[in-house]
Amino acid sequence: MAKSKTSLTAVERRAEELDTIAAVLPIERRDELAELLTDQDVETLRHLVNQGMGDNTLRALTSDLAYLEAWGLAATGKSLPWPAPEALLLKFVAHHLWDPQRRDTDPDHGMPADVDENLRSQGFLKSVGPHAPATVRRRLANWSTLTKWRGFDGAFASPALKSAIRLAVRAVPRTRGRKSAKAVTGDVLAKLLATCATDSLRDLRDRAILMVAFASGGRRRSEVAGLRREQLTVEPPILIENGAPLPSLAIHLGRTKTTSGEQDDVVYLTGRPVEALNAWIAAAKIDSGSVFRGIGRWGTVARRALDPQSVNAILKQRAEIAGLDTSEFSAHGLRSGYLTEAANRGVPLPEAMEQSRHRSVQQASSYYNSATRRSGRAARML
Repeated sequence: MAKSKTSLTAVERRAEELDTIAAVLPIERRDELAELLTDQDVETLRHLVNQGMGDNTLRALTSDLAYLEAWGLAATGKSLPWPAPEALLLKFVAHHLWDPQRRDTDPDHGMPADVDENLRSQGFLKSVGPHAPATVRRRLANWSTLTKWRGFDGAFASPALKSAIRLAVRAVPRTRGRKSAKAVTGDVLAKLLATCATDSLRDLRDRAILMVAFASGGRRRSEVAGLRREQLTVEPPILIENGAPLPSLAIHLGRTKTTSGEQDDVVYLTGRPVEALNAWIAAAKIDSGSVFRGIGRWGTVARRALDPQSVNAILKQRAEIAGLDTSEFSAHGLRSGYLTEAANRGVPLPEAMEQSRHRSVQQASSYYNSATRRSGRAARML
């Protein structure tokens, strides 16, 4: 028998409320978040969903809010105060940007051991060492955004905070790493696809995910996971000389990381990726809603969309089956791989960017040019 609203505990009520926004904001750790977040936190998230904020932004805000609440409880024994005082913001910087060499001689430097152990036991801390400056800046920016949405002003622009971050970053220089150590170029993609050779639901789905993500310009994993049937439009076949017409499909992207909901950005699929996608849709009997979904133990196709992280996990699973080093590849490698492969095949950068939907020539060319620099004329001056 279901509990009445009045008999639900606060945690159960928050879990229910989080579930109502899960379609927009997929949450794997709903029950954990219900215990961690306050009633006001959940109400803020619901408000942001109703305001139409982008899905990716909402996921980042939720993830960072959960981390901040967990850190606040571990570091102070209390939920985050709103607005946060400057001293708490400085403590956050000190706990996350620190010098490993100084830590060797001063155990009190950086994040205290008990705070570290608390966050690690909950799964919030995994890597060893200080955070990346970009991560700290992003969390502070999201902390500031959430503060403003609550109707408060914060100390996020204070000179003391800016100075603390600048000095901490200068003291411990870091080399920025790539999101994916290696690009998933055409030859790598062929090896991944070779592991999806059967007509099983899982092989059909994974083959469609890999081909669609790559051929549509290296779509981000969030865009692949969030793809809906309603975004797909059948286009007239492409006629080719001395061959059968190729099936064509348009994907209406809507709101993405670099566009707004008012823009109808469209990318096109032609040939094999369309066939792979159609095969999956037909086998999974997907008439509407999410295109890429989970598959249960007994071959049952779930109703809800895959989580974006699952796209990354699928690529790594296929890489492992193919005998590749899984640490060298991630879902972002499909995005960089598309532009790298375009360069290898002599596709002009502007044409490749039309499909990848990169807005920055500098960002796109960083992938595009790396394919030709090593063998280009500039490297063979002597």
